[in-house]
Amino acid sequence: MRYAQLVVGPAGSGKSTYCSTITKHACNANRTVEVVNLDPAAEHFDYEPLVDIRELIHLDDAMEDDELQFGPNGGLVFCIETLLENSDWLQEQLGDVDDDYILFDCPGQIELYTHLTVMRRIVELLESWNFRTCVVFLIDSQFMVDGAKFLSGTMAALSVMVNLELPHVNVLTKMDLLSKTARNQLDNYLDPDPHILLAEMRNAHSKWHEKYAKLTEAIGEVIENFSLVRFYPLNIKDEESIDNILLTIDAIIQYGEDADVKIKDFDNEDPDDNDCD
Repeated sequence: MRYAQLVVGPAGSGKSTYCSTITKHACNANRTVEVVNLDPAAEHFDYEPLVDIRELIHLDDAMEDDELQFGPNGGLVFCIETLLENSDWLQEQLGDVDDDYILFDCPGQIELYTHLTVMRRIVELLESWNFRTCVVFLIDSQFMVDGAKFLSGTMAALSVMVNLELPHVNVLTKMDLLSKTARNQLDNYLDPDPHILLAEMRNAHSKWHEKYAKLTEAIGEVIENFSLVRFYPLNIKDEESIDNILLTIDAIIQYGEDADVKIKDFDNEDPDDNDCD
């Protein structure tokens, strides 16, 4: 059995930082976690990818093609479709090693996960290659301290859950950047209660809420009726916070339950050579 996290979320939500943080944390615990870059538009990241889609196709290739004439969004979809058409390349690059644990760092185009089918097809490929996969949906905690925006983020999380049909963990990133007041406010949202959110929005007496009150209440009812969304806070400067996220995901994909934990062989390595850096 092999294991995978499909790391998704809007642009700027911290996907590459999350992947780098998890790999370093795993390395410090003598675990091997690899990362695959599936973002053809990536410019830089703080990890060495096991596989990089840019070696197959780069976003610039799609956008600069005179026949295709794609913009950034269409180009991203085209690149992922090209990857699917060359799935043999991806399979060869991944290899076939039992107990692999791989993070797939995905593009920041939210449409790929909420209603298009391309990422679902990648999930089906991974399943055919014996991967147990969990979706890790990241969203910036700084965006979520407002009630209306929290409803929006929750609906986005629900859309991804419905579209990809996989075990799902929603993570609030950049908790270390929040003020103490914002952190206290966010505590009320970690297990979202639409009644509390709607009450706060009514108390704000905003013109937007007065005009769209019924729509907002209908959205709240959807969240309540499909009460599947819960958010886990992540502070990348807190090892316990990182460990809690990783343990939660490991339990979901049953990592280590039917096999020995895969550890690095440090016996023959230079003690001054720290691969976790």
